[in-house]
Amino acid sequence: MEIYLDHAATTYVDERVKEAMDRYFSDEYGNPGSFNTVGLRAKNAMDESREKISNILNCTPTEIIFTGSGTESINLAIKGFVKANKNKGNHIITQKTEHEAVLETCNYLEKEEGIKVTCLDVDEYGLVKLEELEKAITNETILVSIMYANNEIGTVQNIKEISEICKKHKVKFHTDACQAAGYLDIDVQNLGIDLMSLNGSKLYGPKGIGLLYARRGTIIKPIIHGGGQEFGLRSGTENIPYIVGFAKALEIAQREREYEVTRLINLRDYLINNILENIPKTFLNGHPSSRLPNNVNITFLDVEGEAIMLMMNEYGICASSGSACTSKSLDPSHVILAIGLPYEAAHGSIRFTLGKRTTKEGIDKLLKVLPGIIGYLRQVSPVNLSLKDVGR
Repeated sequence: MEIYLDHAATTYVDERVKEAMDRYFSDEYGNPGSFNTVGLRAKNAMDESREKISNILNCTPTEIIFTGSGTESINLAIKGFVKANKNKGNHIITQKTEHEAVLETCNYLEKEEGIKVTCLDVDEYGLVKLEELEKAITNETILVSIMYANNEIGTVQNIKEISEICKKHKVKFHTDACQAAGYLDIDVQNLGIDLMSLNGSKLYGPKGIGLLYARRGTIIKPIIHGGGQEFGLRSGTENIPYIVGFAKALEIAQREREYEVTRLINLRDYLINNILENIPKTFLNGHPSSRLPNNVNITFLDVEGEAIMLMMNEYGICASSGSACTSKSLDPSHVILAIGLPYEAAHGSIRFTLGKRTTKEGIDKLLKVLPGIIGYLRQVSPVNLSLKDVGR
C-alpha cells in the first residue's frame, strides 16, 4: 500500500473536479475570445467560474486574474506592481522563509531593476516580527510580500496584523496563499490584503492553473503581452478546463474545510506526538499551534533527510525533505536555516504533509517503520549531536 504524505508538493485531482473539467476538453472546446456560439459557451463557463471564485474570496469577478501557476501569479503580483508603481518608490519588503517564487522574483528586481529589497529575519518558529516589519517600512516602500502559510514548516503568519501595519503606512500588501487555500480563511476583505496568489494543484485541482486576486485600485502592469486577455493583465488563450476545475476544487475545499481541518489536526498531532515520544533526538519545526492542519516537519538529528526519504520510499511511504521546487538541490532548506538551525541539523529535516486520503492506518504504518529507519541510519552516521548542540 502506497502512503502519500507529500500533499504540500501536490495533490491528486478530485474525481468531482475531473468530472466538471471533462466536457471542456473535447465537447465544449471553444476559445472564449471567439464571438460565436462555441466560443460564447466557453466564455460563459469561464465567467461562471470567476463568479464562483469571487464569491468564495469575497471580491468582485474583475478582481480575479487567471494565471498558469502560483509562481506566475506571484511574479505578476510583485513584478507587475513594481513596474506600475516605480514612480512612487523603489523599496519592497519580504522575509527569509518565503517560497523561491517570491525570493527569486525579489532577487531579480534587486539585481536587474535596481529595486531595494529588505528580507526580514524570522523567529525560531518562522514568524515575522511585526515590530521589525514596521521599522523596515520607509517613505520609498511600495509593497510588502509575506506568505500566509509556509510550505515547508507550516507556520501561519499574522496576516491581519501585517495588513493593518501596511494600511497604516499606505503600503500595498501581497500574500502567497497557495498552501492556505482549503485550510485557512481566504476572505480577502477579512484579511485586508491587496494582492493574493493561489494555485490549483494544492487543493485537489489541476496543475497548471493559478490566480491573482488584485484589489480594485491596485495598479499592476502585465508581464506577458499579447491579445490582452484577463483584463489586459495576462495575455494568452484562457485554459477553460483548468479554470473550471480550479473553481470546482476551491468550492469543494471551502464546503468541506471545517470537517477536513478537524480530521487532519487529529492525525497531525497524533503523528507529531508519537514521533517525539518514541524517537530520541527529534524536534518539531515551525510553530506548535499556529500551523497548517496537515503539516508535520521534524528534524532527526545525526541523519540525512534524503536518506530517510529514500528508505521510507522502499516501504511505499512518500514524503519530502523540503520544498518540491528545490528537491534537486542537496543544500539544506533555506527555511530551516532561517529559523536558526545549523547546517548539520538542517540536513535531517523531513516534511510530512497529510491529505484527504491520509488515514490513521497509514500513519500507524509510518510510525511502525520509522524508528527502525532512523536507528539504522544513526548506526552508520559519523555525526553525533545532542539537542543542546542545536539549541533545542
